[in-house]
Amino acid sequence: MAAITRVDHAFELSSYRDQHFRGALDHQEKLLKKSTTLYVGNLSFFTTEEQIHELFSKCGDLKRIIMGLDKVKKTPCGFCFVEYYTREDAANALRFVSGTRLDDRIIRTDWDAGFLEGRQFGRGKSGGQVRDEYRTDFDSDRGGYGKAALRQLQTLDQNMF
Repeated sequence: MAAITRVDHAFELSSYRDQHFRGALDHQEKLLKKSTTLYVGNLSFFTTEEQIHELFSKCGDLKRIIMGLDKVKKTPCGFCFVEYYTREDAANALRFVSGTRLDDRIIRTDWDAGFLEGRQFGRGKSGGQVRDEYRTDFDSDRGGYGKAALRQLQTLDQNMF
């Protein structure tokens, strides 16, 4: 009788790689494979550190949470880093928390090579996240209209007068 093996996708790496990583791709891969840090995205701008702690601490002991901030306004901009003491606890969070709802939003988690000072700031031109630069819809939990939609609205207003 053949043994059934279960693949645990929580320890696997996604295809995403941080394009701003300072170093070689193989070094980033090594860090990702032993990391205890998760990137958490699609957060509401109103989600608090306490809410993140409450949810992620169910998977293990947290070392720290670093909230993502708009680099201009210094306000939350929809992401954070969650660092655990062990890889196993981080894998549990990836396994059980990714894809769940927090503040009525489906959050995404992925392995991160490890937090370095300065990475807590959004990389978008206006200070927030890059994805909000190109978003054309209205999302009250992420600051209203995306920057692309605001530019379109401003152009329409200017053309009307």
